[in-house]
Amino acid sequence: MSKASRFGSKSALLGLVVVLLAAGCDRLDRVGTLFGASKDQIANPPPAETPVVVSLSSLSPEERAIAGQIMAVSNLEDYASPTSYFAVGSVIAKPLDEYIEELEVEAPPEAPLEEVGADGAPVPGSPEAGDTGIGGGGELESTGDVSPPAPETAPTEGEGLVQPENNRVAAPPPSAPPRLMRPAPPPPVAAIEAPPPPRMMIRRTVREPARTRAEDALSQLGLSGVLQTGPSGEVIIRMGEDGAAPTAFPTQVDQAPNARPMFAAVGEAACPEGVTPQALQADPVTATACVVKILRESGEFAYVEPDFIVTHQMERRRPTVTVGAYVPPNDPLLSMQWHYRSNGSDRASGQSLGGAGFVDYWSRTRKTGSRDVVVAVIDTGLQMAHPDMANSPNIGRGFDMVSDVMMGNDGDGRDDDPNDPGDKCDPASTVQTDTFHGTHVAGTVGAALTNNGTGVAGGAWNVTVVPVRALGRCGGRLSDINDAIRWAAGISPGLTSDGREVWTAKRADIINMSLGLFERCPASMQSAIDDAVAAGSIVVAAAGNARLSTAWYAPAGCRNVVTVAAGDARGQITPYSNYGAEVDILAPGGDVTRDDDGDGRPDGVLSTKQATNCIDPVTGQLIGTCNYAYENGTSMAAPHVAAALALLKAEQPTATPDQLVSRLLGAIRPRTQEQCAGECRFYPGTSPYPGAPTGMCARPCGAGLLDLSVAVASTGSAAAGGR
Repeated sequence: MSKASRFGSKSALLGLVVVLLAAGCDRLDRVGTLFGASKDQIANPPPAETPVVVSLSSLSPEERAIAGQIMAVSNLEDYASPTSYFAVGSVIAKPLDEYIEELEVEAPPEAPLEEVGADGAPVPGSPEAGDTGIGGGGELESTGDVSPPAPETAPTEGEGLVQPENNRVAAPPPSAPPRLMRPAPPPPVAAIEAPPPPRMMIRRTVREPARTRAEDALSQLGLSGVLQTGPSGEVIIRMGEDGAAPTAFPTQVDQAPNARPMFAAVGEAACPEGVTPQALQADPVTATACVVKILRESGEFAYVEPDFIVTHQMERRRPTVTVGAYVPPNDPLLSMQWHYRSNGSDRASGQSLGGAGFVDYWSRTRKTGSRDVVVAVIDTGLQMAHPDMANSPNIGRGFDMVSDVMMGNDGDGRDDDPNDPGDKCDPASTVQTDTFHGTHVAGTVGAALTNNGTGVAGGAWNVTVVPVRALGRCGGRLSDINDAIRWAAGISPGLTSDGREVWTAKRADIINMSLGLFERCPASMQSAIDDAVAAGSIVVAAAGNARLSTAWYAPAGCRNVVTVAAGDARGQITPYSNYGAEVDILAPGGDVTRDDDGDGRPDGVLSTKQATNCIDPVTGQLIGTCNYAYENGTSMAAPHVAAALALLKAEQPTATPDQLVSRLLGAIRPRTQEQCAGECRFYPGTSPYPGAPTGMCARPCGAGLLDLSVAVASTGSAAAGGR
């Protein structure tokens, strides 16, 4: 399943039909216990040494409490079809090149990466290499000190904002262009020369004729608004009485009388012939559709699209709860993280059929990453006060790109504080809860401290995770996400609400996007991804949780991304995961309806986040709150791949992005068609495979299942004492 060049031409998909992905996250559960394997344990020390294990019973109930129950299996027919939304009163338009002027501006030099604490302030006295037994280079040291540190109908282009019937989509056309080149295996590290980082940036400004045309469109419809231009040359049109829409319009979660919606479903929007300015002023949904229509018809814009609302990709639906027998563990927290285990069927030796081989990589290479490697997590931000995040040297200074005050939920617009205040859409709801999605995702990458005698392990023990907050209350706007991509890649600064320019300290080597939009890749998002890839970043995207082809999802269906589907603890594609030719790799995403290892816990992915309704794994007693959770979704699969790329980048710091992706896609366990199959009736556009049982169809899930032990074997980099 070849894909075209990762640096291929940008597509301008005109007339996009948006549908926001309502699939999201299953408020599943968390786990609190401790990573009690010392560095000598994980590095396979000589038998004569006795490793120190921190037992669960030595911790307080609050430190070891977990949230999570095994969920009942649900009929897939009960899952709701994806529903898409756009921000009312907000339109993204890219003028033709003739209307854009390029200016070369000098970017500030890359600053040394700062460590930040719970309050966002730099951490004084960050440890140098070797200070903690795990140096800045991330190598495990052999030392005697083992004390732990303290549709059936596809969206049709050109239909404006008309939603397909029943929100269902078919398989993409078989002629859909490939998206990602498989480069040849990398040469020896010594032979690779790293290109110098660009010190000059191109800022694109919009010439007056294009701005005038957009202003004329508003005037023609009897509307007012404000035009904002970004460094990419796009124009963001904000409509409303005071030009600050959509915040100028009351939201659907406000309790004010006669409140108008902030978001609208795609099927609600169309621009009728002969509509009057008075009607548009009273109907911002129709007004948005008419601005899109007029600008498209002008022929002066490369693309015009609504400002879609994007959501994260945790599987959110909560089936009926079935509480199984709880088996108190007698081992540290790492033993609960099946997703990092060696891949295999020998449970007695700690293997898992769905394991991604991180423990093999850690022990056999004796490398755990490098803080010179930067992974940007575009998500809901981080809970900076989380016990495993506070003062973590693995967290770099981030940015809050959420421009809308209501969606920001923190009292202001864009700023340099990426703390996650919660994303609950309706604050009055007793059913909804804050997801703290970004904290869970970043914990899997490696934001949480590892080998510290508490909490969970991250995939990369030493890494710089930069939180870029672009999802807030009710989701995130496409325009904010596009700006977040360019900020993370060091292409353009973030402009705070008080007028300050804030640049990232260092371009992200990897950008993780555990988020999704039910739509063919919007042209503006493709443009932002292309810019980031050209700057040297690798973009990793969650495949989505709607049981559909990734061709209809963004960014999973965009070109120049590494698309990740979700696997369970058996190493099979999960029932909720999207699939298709666009998927590059399968990685642990979890399935909390299963307990295939029989440990009495759900087979979700265990990581950091604040949770409620927790359980003490030692006594089985209920605990009100805890700091670790089992979650499932393609959102959980993507950060495993981001962490794997971070480890490979640390091992081969001069490797190019294409060489790293090539090595990643070689670090897999091939899957059989049975392991990537499902009932045809649940998965639109799939076909039976040769020898398939009646009613079963193939769900393409990439080159295979991520297994970092293969990456070790392929380079012969096993350390002495490794197997």
